[in-house]
Amino acid sequence: MKVCTITCHDVYNHGASLQAYGLMRYLKTCGHDVEIIDYKPDYLSNHYNLWSVNNPKWEKNKATKFLYVALKIPTRLRERAKKRAFDKFKSKYLPITNVRYTTNEQLKKDTPHADAYLCGSDQIWNCLHKNGKDPAFYLDFVPDEKIKAAYAASFATDSISDEYQPLVKERVERLDAIGVREKSGVEILSRLNINKANHVVDPVFLLDKRDWDQLGNKEFPDQYILIYDFDSSSLIKKIAMEVAKEKGYKIYTLHSGKLKYADKYFTMDGPETFVSLVKNAQFIISNSFHAAVFSILYEKPFVIVNRTEAINTRMRDLLDDLQLKDRLVSENYSLQEIVRSIEFQGSKKLLQEKIDFSKRYLHDVLSIQK
Repeated sequence: MKVCTITCHDVYNHGASLQAYGLMRYLKTCGHDVEIIDYKPDYLSNHYNLWSVNNPKWEKNKATKFLYVALKIPTRLRERAKKRAFDKFKSKYLPITNVRYTTNEQLKKDTPHADAYLCGSDQIWNCLHKNGKDPAFYLDFVPDEKIKAAYAASFATDSISDEYQPLVKERVERLDAIGVREKSGVEILSRLNINKANHVVDPVFLLDKRDWDQLGNKEFPDQYILIYDFDSSSLIKKIAMEVAKEKGYKIYTLHSGKLKYADKYFTMDGPETFVSLVKNAQFIISNSFHAAVFSILYEKPFVIVNRTEAINTRMRDLLDDLQLKDRLVSENYSLQEIVRSIEFQGSKKLLQEKIDFSKRYLHDVLSIQK
């Protein structure tokens, strides 16, 4: 069967790239012909733009714009190494459509051919961002006679505002099947009187460690703590410094920003390095959902800290579902509790049941007769 998926696959984020790969790769192992729709609307296309002015205070006139860009250019040129790493990953591993689409209307006029269309995974329905309001991510462009379903779509929050509820309800009800990544997503849809939602796992879990080892095949000389921090969190820094002192580990990180305490930085590396770093780490500290996912997959000691942005439902639901909620820590943590070994056996059994259910869900979706 020919299957097209649509997600935020090209936003230079490790989790986004790897979940797109995970769903595509699993479907291919099931014998399907899979393409990822190359959908890049304007709001997802400004990454690494050398000439953009991101601060309205500098948009007053041509002179201030020129000064802003001149100050930013040296950093932006250096950061394009990261863009090249992600572009290389996309070119090597993600089969995308020959046509790039930038609007839902373009998708309607020239819909890529498939027997079935899947929207997901990740935060495609997060209404705090433009993608959550974009009809393309609800498969609005797909003709009624084709299979159209969601797999592991995420709202990323506990609720959506009253303003967007009618829009979400209308678009989701049109789908033939609904798979959401968090149990909170099932609850959101239930409050909209949509009761056919299924709770499925992130696509990363559809592949096992041997599959991911093929991507994560780099090795590193040190015993290290891996930091993946979107907020330059003072709490993450505090935990990292204490664990490093307690265990004698180095500190590696995938982010720079204000983070100046690491021993090694991998800020310009692509998704393969991310997988390798998790696989080989002695300990992981992060506020990233996919850092938690890969830590669980590789059964690594880890802790998760809440983000400043209101998208923590994802981590909370994942850890709660797998009886690992003590891995979500706050300021009043205990270092002894943090560094103790994690018993993964119970979590593995729970996770395998959820993986089996998710695979059956996909099989049933792709068996729909229309």
